[in-house]
Amino acid sequence: MAQMMTAVVLDGFDGPEVLVPRDVPRPTAGPGEILVEVHAAGVNRPDVLQRLGHYPPPKGAPDWPGLEIAGLVAAVGEGATRFRVGDRVMALLPGGGYADHASVAETSAMPVPEGLGLIEAAAIPETFFTVWHNVFQRGGLTAGESFLVHGGTSGIGTTAIQLAKAFGATVLATVGSADKAEAARRLGADHAIDYRKSDFVAAAREATGGRGVDLILDMVGGDYLNRNLRAAAEKGRVVQIAFLRGKDAAIDLSLIMTKRLTLTGSTLRAQSPAYKAAIAREIEAKVFPLLTDGRVRPLIDSTFPLTEAAEAHRRIEADHIGKIVLTTKFASDS
Repeated sequence: MAQMMTAVVLDGFDGPEVLVPRDVPRPTAGPGEILVEVHAAGVNRPDVLQRLGHYPPPKGAPDWPGLEIAGLVAAVGEGATRFRVGDRVMALLPGGGYADHASVAETSAMPVPEGLGLIEAAAIPETFFTVWHNVFQRGGLTAGESFLVHGGTSGIGTTAIQLAKAFGATVLATVGSADKAEAARRLGADHAIDYRKSDFVAAAREATGGRGVDLILDMVGGDYLNRNLRAAAEKGRVVQIAFLRGKDAAIDLSLIMTKRLTLTGSTLRAQSPAYKAAIAREIEAKVFPLLTDGRVRPLIDSTFPLTEAAEAHRRIEADHIGKIVLTTKFASDS
């Protein structure tokens, strides 16, 4: 008889109330996989989209949400050789993180950096993979350039501010309040722009001496797209990772042509394990030293027990700063 575990499944597609704890069969570690005893799981905007029925998991992934976890290796599948039972790991998943156990491709898992607890570790994979891939790999951000991130106090925003600053960029962030502006500055933003009070295009151009921003990371979409093109410097890059204001937008192509701009974007969830493994190895080599010495740290807004995932979703849809994390019955750090 299969062993059981607690998972937070979707009882339909609607508000947070459809997130329901249930007993389900515990997964096993298949070839090249590890089974993780989950101590903490990050909550992310894609989880909200999945709950609403707009972001189905890739084929073969569990039906319930959860893209990032941290915990202890409980079992090792055939051919998986990097980790041993009992090792502390954090991992990026295609889904299924809202549970007390999860199986994951070993190549998508990373050791927990020294000095970090498992709650902090669970706040790393989704945002750090996303930021590293889109800001540094696709966006090509280099020291001395200017960088603007929208939603500066979101999980993505707080990560992007810290990493861009650590690698030598001048950092701009849009925020929605004075408290959030102060939080962004504490994380390293050189300029925090309250989009409720200022036109971010004019503010960004003023902050860069009129030349515009070299790289913009946007999760808003909609009418922000043309505004991003106006805020960008000559030969600037705009990287799209979400579209909270809608996926459709009218583009002034003359801006792209005359300023020789690059507009690109990506999704991460459906990419192959090999694709994600390459990102993971770069993060280990280039970002882990920053995590170990404390120069970069995931900012935790709040934690909720796994069985209160609905409350965690209400929090992420309300006012928050940083990452929201679920903790399981195994969690010991707080």
